[in-house]
Amino acid sequence: LKCAQASGSLLTTSLVLLGFLVMCPPSSHAFYEWESDDRYFDLRGFLRVFGAAYRNPEDDFFYDDKREKGLAGIGRLILQGQSGDHFGFEFNAFQTYIPESLVSNQTSLDTPLGVERSAALETSCSDDDFVRLAVDRLNARWTYDRLDLTVGRQPVNLATTFYFTPNDFFAPFAAQTFFRVFKLGVDAARAEVRLGNLSQLSLITVLGYEPDPGSDTGWSDNPDGDRTSYLGRISTVFHDMEWALLGGNIRETDVIGGSLQGELFQWLGIRAEGHYANPDDPDGDDFSEIVLGLEHRWENSFNLRLEQFYHGSGADSVRDYTRVPVSAQKRILYLAEHYTAVDANYEFTPLLTGEVLGIANWVDHSYLLSFNALYSLADEAELSISLGIPIGDDPQGPDIKSEFGLTPYSIIIEIRSFF
Repeated sequence: LKCAQASGSLLTTSLVLLGFLVMCPPSSHAFYEWESDDRYFDLRGFLRVFGAAYRNPEDDFFYDDKREKGLAGIGRLILQGQSGDHFGFEFNAFQTYIPESLVSNQTSLDTPLGVERSAALETSCSDDDFVRLAVDRLNARWTYDRLDLTVGRQPVNLATTFYFTPNDFFAPFAAQTFFRVFKLGVDAARAEVRLGNLSQLSLITVLGYEPDPGSDTGWSDNPDGDRTSYLGRISTVFHDMEWALLGGNIRETDVIGGSLQGELFQWLGIRAEGHYANPDDPDGDDFSEIVLGLEHRWENSFNLRLEQFYHGSGADSVRDYTRVPVSAQKRILYLAEHYTAVDANYEFTPLLTGEVLGIANWVDHSYLLSFNALYSLADEAELSISLGIPIGDDPQGPDIKSEFGLTPYSIIIEIRSFF
């Protein structure tokens, strides 16, 4: 791969870090723990160090440089605690360093992008590099009988499918994201009511904010009532399948939808989700988004998944891609109407796992192949090597000829460690 030729020094640096972790593996315990009969307090750290190299399409409109490389990192401080049977809390803050050369490729780094939440808990330390300090989670939890109530910055995820997740309305992962331990938090209140042993009602409110290009996050400090979301979801299990219905108003769009997940014939896993959306804006068009996924895991640990995605708000022809803002195009949102994802992963040894993911855009017939190898260095340390190979027509100036033709070739070496 051509981009690999530009990564010699990058690989050397990563190998030095790898050697250090192999010789001095970190402890699997939190660096501070305290526990009594009905209380506990747990303080941990988490570090991700990336070495990345990219070969961009030959197009000056979207990319300034043909090749980009650099080192990046994310450090997290994670605090969790509980007092008695009813009260708990969570705090999670991160510090990022991503050099200017890699800022345009944050999606492939699986790093925090701009999510709609208050700018008051996040600050940028650089005008060019992505050097940012942010509180990602800060919430309190109260539990009593059949009710769990969580208030504050928290992750909100209602998806049942894995790669394309239309029912994950707040800070969803990109389909090609392999590492999904930390989902970005939003400012929300969530009540979970257990209606029975296998039934549950969820009531969720997520604060919305006005866009503010002058802030560190692109959003204002103060909530905007018009963009605040209100959502309800009810789920139950019937015939060994979990069924769910949801509805509400998501950022000025009325939404009604549902999902299911379970297993057919005790062999074939099935997942499906989707919704119908009606924007409050009279000029906005109604649309539907639906995903169907099938999967099976063999006894030898080989796992195969397939998902088919109808993205009703996407374009049905390449010429309609021009309606999407440039900032969105560079973040590789789903531009088209029809996609397929096929993933296979296998555990070669207890320490080594391999995975390959293929994504097809059926409107412009472009493809993205993503490979990932994960090796366990210690109880809570691992090495990840990822490779991205796009297949599609390169852009010509501002004209996008294919979605994945806009994507660079990439190689990323990453070390992750809890301590």
